[in-house]
Amino acid sequence: MRYSRPAVFSALLFASLAAHAQQGQTVKLAWIDPLSGLMAAVGTNQLKTFQFLAEHFNKSNPAGVKFEVIGIDNKLSPQETTAAVRSALDQGARYIVQGNGSGPALAIIDALEKNNARNPGKEALYMNYAAVDPELTNAKCSYWQFRFDADTSMKMKALANFIKEQPDVKKVYLLNQNYSHGVQVTKFAKEDLKELRPDIQIVGEDLHPLAQVRDFAPYIAKIKASGADTVITGNWGSDLALLIKASNDAGLNVRYFTYYAGVTGAPTAMGAASAGKVYQAAYAHYNMTGPMQPLMVEFKKRFNDDLYTVGAYNVFQALSEAMAKAKSTEPLKVAVAMEGLKFKGFNGEAELRKSDHQIQQPLFVTRWEKASDKFPYSPENTGYTLVPVKTIDAATASTPTTCQMKRPG
Repeated sequence: MRYSRPAVFSALLFASLAAHAQQGQTVKLAWIDPLSGLMAAVGTNQLKTFQFLAEHFNKSNPAGVKFEVIGIDNKLSPQETTAAVRSALDQGARYIVQGNGSGPALAIIDALEKNNARNPGKEALYMNYAAVDPELTNAKCSYWQFRFDADTSMKMKALANFIKEQPDVKKVYLLNQNYSHGVQVTKFAKEDLKELRPDIQIVGEDLHPLAQVRDFAPYIAKIKASGADTVITGNWGSDLALLIKASNDAGLNVRYFTYYAGVTGAPTAMGAASAGKVYQAAYAHYNMTGPMQPLMVEFKKRFNDDLYTVGAYNVFQALSEAMAKAKSTEPLKVAVAMEGLKFKGFNGEAELRKSDHQIQQPLFVTRWEKASDKFPYSPENTGYTLVPVKTIDAATASTPTTCQMKRPG
């Protein structure tokens, strides 16, 4: 059978268009996190980060799509988050990004489970960039969620493996926020230290209200009275900045092992007084090589602020690669393409594990020190920085999952 040239051309054109159907489409991401209250400074920075990186990826990405980021204040409240999800869907957003607080994260998962079951063809996906309760990818895992941060247990595993090598750590105080993340930090610290350093004594522990404490002096007095030489805390935002400030004001000479020392407010609170005393376990640090360094410099020049939620880069990278693979921006098709996706992230090779949608990536333990020619980036213009002291590869940082994924159909 012979085909006319117009017919062949039409067939090729159709195939080409089908192969690149997503190109030029606008993909709306609804960022839902706090823009008011004590954690507003953190949320404001993160919204700027997502909008800034959307601009960067709009210049070039594997899918050829355009990202638009809509910011919605959830006031750090699960109830407000549920309303925010409805607002996002009404505005045409099919992708939700959130990271501050596991309560709001669970509210998003619940809202999307209901929406996606009731509205086939109008599904939405949740890109979790920082809510780190391990249960979110274990007992409460969801097909509609992909997590781009290491969970609480993974970061504690990294810290504990570092502490194992520090013989001068002998007495530990556990101080954390009173919600799922803080409770989990306490739990995993006890378990991991018992396994790796059974000689270490837990001399005290406290849980305090999330984003409500303005004066940590009473907690500092308890730490001092306990005789602790080390504090382990998962605190973030104002709860870490005010804790460190109170500690330095009181002249308390202890080490802090943290999750979020690089987040807004903490670098200024640490300053020179915390040099050599504060450590962080995270998937990144301020002196990363690769694509993030020039972006961090540009962000600081434009906003006089620091780009520390660099996991947002991997959100855009994975989404655009999955959309290119799926040849679609439809969330259900993109989810299929994202399951098990291996991609090159800003911090090395990464994988979105199919069994629970938890990203597998390297982790870094860093120490607060004076900035140098080798490690020059200085957050909040302090003259100090987080210097890498231990790298944990993705396989070592990984933890098992109990997730029983319920997939559509």
